[in-house]
Amino acid sequence: MNSPILEYMMSYGIDPAYIMIGILAVLMILIILYIVCIVKMRKLKKAYDCFMKGKDMESMEDIMMKQFDRIEILEEADREKRKELNSLQGMMQNTYQKAGLVKYDAFREMSGKLSYALALLDQNDSGIIVTSMYSREGCFSYAKAVVMGKSSINLSEEEEEALKKAINGDKITE
Repeated sequence: MNSPILEYMMSYGIDPAYIMIGILAVLMILIILYIVCIVKMRKLKKAYDCFMKGKDMESMEDIMMKQFDRIEILEEADREKRKELNSLQGMMQNTYQKAGLVKYDAFREMSGKLSYALALLDQNDSGIIVTSMYSREGCFSYAKAVVMGKSSINLSEEEEEALKKAINGDKITE
Protein backbone atom coordinates (compact mmCIF):
# COMPACT_ATOMS: atom_id res chain seq x y z
CA MET A 1 0.00 0.00 0.00
CA ASN A 2 1.66 3.11 -1.19
CA SER A 3 -0.43 6.03 -0.03
CA PRO A 4 0.96 9.56 0.14
CA ILE A 5 -1.08 10.23 3.30
CA LEU A 6 0.29 7.15 5.07
CA GLU A 7 3.86 8.01 4.00
CA TYR A 8 3.38 11.58 5.23
CA MET A 9 2.11 10.37 8.64
CA MET A 10 4.91 7.80 8.96
CA SER A 11 7.52 10.46 8.18
CA TYR A 12 6.35 12.38 11.26
CA GLY A 13 6.19 9.24 13.41
CA ILE A 14 2.42 8.87 13.55
CA ASP A 15 1.24 5.27 13.47
CA PRO A 16 -1.91 4.88 11.29
CA ALA A 17 -3.25 2.30 13.76
CA TYR A 18 -3.67 5.05 16.37
CA ILE A 19 -5.67 7.11 13.95
CA MET A 20 -7.85 4.12 13.12
CA ILE A 21 -8.39 3.46 16.86
CA GLY A 22 -9.34 7.14 17.40
CA ILE A 23 -11.81 7.06 14.52
CA LEU A 24 -13.25 3.79 15.84
CA ALA A 25 -13.65 5.36 19.35
CA VAL A 26 -15.47 8.39 17.92
CA LEU A 27 -17.66 6.05 15.87
CA MET A 28 -18.54 4.02 18.98
CA ILE A 29 -19.44 7.22 20.89
CA LEU A 30 -21.68 8.31 18.01
CA ILE A 31 -23.39 4.91 17.90
CA ILE A 32 -24.05 5.08 21.67
CA LEU A 33 -25.49 8.60 21.33
CA TYR A 34 -27.65 7.43 18.45
CA ILE A 35 -29.04 4.57 20.56
CA VAL A 36 -29.75 6.97 23.45
CA CYS A 37 -31.61 9.28 21.06
CA ILE A 38 -33.68 6.37 19.72
CA VAL A 39 -34.64 5.31 23.26
CA LYS A 40 -35.62 8.86 24.21
CA MET A 41 -37.58 9.23 20.99
CA ARG A 42 -39.57 6.06 21.73
CA LYS A 43 -40.40 7.31 25.24
CA LEU A 44 -41.48 10.65 23.80
CA LYS A 45 -43.63 8.91 21.16
CA LYS A 46 -45.30 6.78 23.86
CA ALA A 47 -46.01 9.85 25.97
CA TYR A 48 -47.37 11.72 22.93
CA ASP A 49 -49.63 8.82 21.94
CA CYS A 50 -50.92 8.54 25.51
CA PHE A 51 -51.52 12.30 25.64
CA MET A 52 -53.34 12.34 22.32
CA LYS A 53 -55.59 9.40 23.22
CA GLY A 54 -57.09 11.34 26.10
CA LYS A 55 -59.70 10.06 28.49
CA ASP A 56 -61.73 7.05 27.32
CA MET A 57 -59.83 6.91 24.03
CA GLU A 58 -61.19 10.30 23.05
CA SER A 59 -58.68 12.20 20.95
CA MET A 60 -57.02 15.27 22.35
CA GLU A 61 -58.10 17.22 19.29
CA ASP A 62 -61.76 16.52 20.10
CA ILE A 63 -61.23 17.54 23.71
CA MET A 64 -59.51 20.77 22.68
CA MET A 65 -62.25 21.62 20.17
CA LYS A 66 -64.90 21.11 22.86
CA GLN A 67 -62.94 23.37 25.20
CA PHE A 68 -62.68 26.07 22.53
CA ASP A 69 -66.45 25.83 22.02
CA ARG A 70 -66.99 26.17 25.78
CA ILE A 71 -64.68 29.19 25.86
CA GLU A 72 -66.69 30.88 23.09
CA ILE A 73 -69.95 30.21 24.97
CA LEU A 74 -68.44 31.60 28.19
CA GLU A 75 -67.14 34.69 26.41
CA GLU A 76 -70.60 35.37 24.95
CA ALA A 77 -72.20 34.91 28.38
CA ASP A 78 -69.59 37.26 29.84
CA ARG A 79 -70.43 39.92 27.24
CA GLU A 80 -74.14 39.59 28.07
CA LYS A 81 -73.45 39.86 31.82
CA ARG A 82 -71.33 42.96 31.25
CA LYS A 83 -74.19 44.56 29.27
CA GLU A 84 -76.61 43.74 32.08
CA LEU A 85 -74.20 45.10 34.68
CA ASN A 86 -73.75 48.34 32.74
CA SER A 87 -77.52 48.65 32.46
CA LEU A 88 -77.93 48.09 36.21
CA GLN A 89 -75.23 50.64 36.96
CA GLY A 90 -77.08 53.13 34.77
CA MET A 91 -80.29 52.44 36.68
CA MET A 92 -78.48 52.83 40.00
CA GLN A 93 -77.76 56.45 39.08
CA ASN A 94 -81.46 57.21 39.55
CA THR A 95 -82.15 55.27 42.75
CA TYR A 96 -82.08 56.42 46.33
CA GLN A 97 -78.87 55.14 47.84
CA LYS A 98 -78.62 57.20 50.99
CA ALA A 99 -81.10 57.72 53.78
CA GLY A 100 -81.14 59.78 56.93
CA LEU A 101 -83.88 59.60 59.57
CA VAL A 102 -84.49 61.84 62.56
CA LYS A 103 -87.38 61.08 64.93
CA TYR A 104 -88.55 63.85 67.24
CA ASP A 105 -91.45 65.33 69.18
CA ALA A 106 -92.94 68.09 67.05
CA PHE A 107 -95.19 69.51 69.79
CA ARG A 108 -94.69 69.84 73.53
CA GLU A 109 -97.89 68.06 74.50
CA MET A 110 -96.92 64.95 72.44
CA SER A 111 -94.25 62.46 73.48
CA GLY A 112 -92.92 59.22 72.03
CA LYS A 113 -91.13 60.78 69.06
CA LEU A 114 -93.92 60.12 66.60
CA SER A 115 -92.80 62.84 64.17
CA TYR A 116 -89.91 62.30 61.77
CA ALA A 117 -87.81 63.78 58.98
CA LEU A 118 -86.59 61.32 56.33
CA ALA A 119 -84.01 62.28 53.70
CA LEU A 120 -83.70 60.01 50.64
CA LEU A 121 -80.77 60.85 48.32
CA ASP A 122 -79.11 59.39 45.23
CA GLN A 123 -75.35 59.22 44.72
CA ASN A 124 -75.27 62.92 43.73
CA ASP A 125 -76.95 63.90 47.02
CA SER A 126 -80.15 64.81 45.18
CA GLY A 127 -83.58 63.59 46.25
CA ILE A 128 -86.29 64.46 48.75
CA ILE A 129 -86.87 65.14 52.41
CA VAL A 130 -90.19 63.85 53.73
CA THR A 131 -91.33 65.33 57.04
CA SER A 132 -94.25 64.01 59.03
CA MET A 133 -95.44 65.92 62.11
CA TYR A 134 -97.84 64.14 64.43
CA SER A 135 -100.23 66.02 66.72
CA ARG A 136 -103.56 65.36 68.45
CA GLU A 137 -105.42 67.10 65.65
CA GLY A 138 -103.80 64.96 62.92
CA CYS A 139 -100.68 64.17 61.02
CA PHE A 140 -99.12 66.65 58.58
CA SER A 141 -96.67 65.54 55.87
CA TYR A 142 -94.34 67.71 53.79
CA ALA A 143 -91.92 66.90 50.98
CA LYS A 144 -89.02 69.13 50.01
CA ALA A 145 -86.70 68.69 47.03
CA VAL A 146 -82.94 68.43 47.52
CA VAL A 147 -80.48 69.08 44.68
CA MET A 148 -76.77 68.44 45.20
CA GLY A 149 -77.18 68.43 48.98
CA LYS A 150 -79.08 71.73 49.13
CA SER A 151 -82.75 72.64 49.31
CA SER A 152 -84.26 75.80 47.85
CA ILE A 153 -86.80 75.76 50.73
CA ASN A 154 -85.69 76.50 54.28
CA LEU A 155 -85.21 73.33 56.31
CA SER A 156 -86.01 72.77 59.97
CA GLU A 157 -83.30 71.58 62.40
CA GLU A 158 -84.55 68.02 62.15
CA GLU A 159 -84.63 68.12 58.35
CA GLU A 160 -81.08 69.53 58.29
CA GLU A 161 -79.94 66.75 60.60
CA ALA A 162 -81.64 64.07 58.45
CA LEU A 163 -79.99 65.57 55.35
CA LYS A 164 -76.55 65.53 57.00
CA LYS A 165 -77.04 61.92 58.12
CA ALA A 166 -77.97 60.89 54.58
CA ILE A 167 -75.03 62.73 53.01
CA ASN A 168 -72.59 61.26 55.55
CA GLY A 169 -74.03 57.76 55.08
CA ASP A 170 -74.95 57.32 58.75
CA LYS A 171 -76.92 54.18 59.54
CA ILE A 172 -80.56 54.64 60.41
CA THR A 173 -81.10 54.01 64.12
CA GLU A 174 -83.95 54.83 66.43
